[in-house]
Amino acid sequence: MRGAILEKGEKGYTLLRAIFSSIKDVQRNYNWLITDCVCYPNDKSFADLLGRKYCLLSGDELTNMVEKEDFQWVWAVLSGFGKDVLLKEVLKYELPYANGYGEFWTNPVTIQHPLAEIEIVAWDSTSTLLISKNCAIVDDFRKAFPLSEDLEEYNNAPHSCAPL
Repeated sequence: MRGAILEKGEKGYTLLRAIFSSIKDVQRNYNWLITDCVCYPNDKSFADLLGRKYCLLSGDELTNMVEKEDFQWVWAVLSGFGKDVLLKEVLKYELPYANGYGEFWTNPVTIQHPLAEIEIVAWDSTSTLLISKNCAIVDDFRKAFPLSEDLEEYNNAPHSCAPL
């Protein structure tokens, strides 16, 4: 499992169209649980859906949403599950959250939901975290965003102002 953080060099963070492009659209291969979401899409149906405690979208549904409106996500955890994982299984565990979750900043890097294979986190609209069991996805993300950093290395480095 590997992770990356992107907090430098972009005009905006957590714009999913660029993130999906960077990971070669593999998001389509997952179902996505979206939790702890703060975002402000113009499309009222998106705002209503994402304003719930959680929502589950197929990779195609999430991709279509982003293609229609690539709004910035302020806070959110997007947990990707294999298409064979049922919602009732997902909901047996605590819902992932971004705001206040301290484990992002500790090693080893882990995905919050034990059944998820990939996690994309919008962190206060100032950074994006990508964590995946598939290291190639993280490698693709890092290549597309050369100012991104390995999350474990980031966690080991001294910072003048810690995220928490």
